[in-house]
Formats: sequence, structure tokens, C-alpha cells
Amino acid sequence: MALTQDLKSKYKDLWERMVTHPFIMELGDGTLSIERSTRYFLQDYVFVNDLVKATATAMAKAPDFEAANVLNQFLTGILNPENDLFVRFFKELGASEEQYSSAGASPTTQAFGDFLVRTAVDGPFEDIITALYVTEGTYLDWGTRFLQAGKRPTSPVYREWIDLHSPDVLGGLVNWMEGYLDSLNLGDRLPDIDRIFHTTLRYEYQFWESAYHGEAWPDD
Repeated sequence: MALTQDLKSKYKDLWERMVTHPFIMELGDGTLSIERSTRYFLQDYVFVNDLVKATATAMAKAPDFEAANVLNQFLTGILNPENDLFVRFFKELGASEEQYSSAGASPTTQAFGDFLVRTAVDGPFEDIITALYVTEGTYLDWGTRFLQAGKRPTSPVYREWIDLHSPDVLGGLVNWMEGYLDSLNLGDRLPDIDRIFHTTLRYEYQFWESAYHGEAWPDD
């Protein structure tokens, strides 16, 4: 079995819990509360900063121009439209400029971002690709399921978020990362890749949990 399929099979229960978490299922149905969606998008807005740092670091470590170009396209897609997208979303959700410009990381967001950047800085190229494969692959999974099921919530924010995680947008990137990881002869590095895959998947689940139930620092 290929590496990525082996890892997805090994952690299939957690993967399934992530892509069917009540947060995202309610978003797909259009029943997710404004409070929960605003909390999520504020934290994702903060998290994107670390995603950019990790992706840029991965580009610097890319083994060839093809790999660097794939990540450059992904990074361009984040830097060009994403800030405008978040600002539009916040307006639709009723979040003020002061609210989103001063948003700080929750405990989960900070831990996840620190893990992602540390993985990119300390490890070789395949480490950060493993983490990105989970972050983008899980979102592609639920996005694809929603589109196949015809999920079109009335909220324009929720509809656009689904469309942004469709095969047309994320499919090429995820397929490339999968092919790259499956081509590697990892040898004694396999436990490291397993740990990164599993840890990233855990954080993705916790990110939903934090947005759905709320989370704060003890002195907030």
C-alpha cells in the first residue's frame, strides 16, 4: 500500500471524525451559528500567518523547480485573495474591523501554528509536505463530499468556503503532494512522517473543537 493510503488507513477513524465534525456538517447544512463560524474564521485568519511562513520555508527547501512552483502557486492563492476573502466574510458575519484586526491566537491555534512552523524550519522538505497534505487533504475531502451531495447552504460565506475546497481548487495540489510522498523511500524516517501526519490530523480536529465549543486562555 502507498504511504499516504497506509497513513490514512491507519488513522481512518480520526480522519473521518475530522471531516464529519459537527462544525463542518452544520456549515454544509447551513445551520452553523454565526457565533461559531465567526470564532472559526477569526482563528483561521490568525492561523494563515503561520501557514504562509511554513509554506514559504518549504519552498526554500524544495528539491527542484517543480516542487517550488507547486508551493508558489499555493502560496500565491493564499496571499492574493485570502485577505480580501476574510474581510468580506467578516463583513457578512458582522465582525468589526477592530475585532478581526486585533484577534489573537487561541491555545489551539497557537499550538497548531507553532507546530507547523517548527516542522517546516527544523525538518526536511517531506516533513512539511506531510503536514500540508493533511491540512489540505482533509479540507478537500469534506469539500468534495459536500459538492457531491449538492450542499448549497443559503449563506454566501458557507457556499464560498465549500467552493474554495473543491477538487477544482485543491485537487491538483493534494494530488501532487500525495504523489511526492508516495514516491519517497523513507527508511528509518517513516516514524517521523507518521508522527507528523498523526499530530497534524489531531490539531485539525482540535481546531474544529475549539471553534465549535469555544476556547480561551485562563486569564482572558
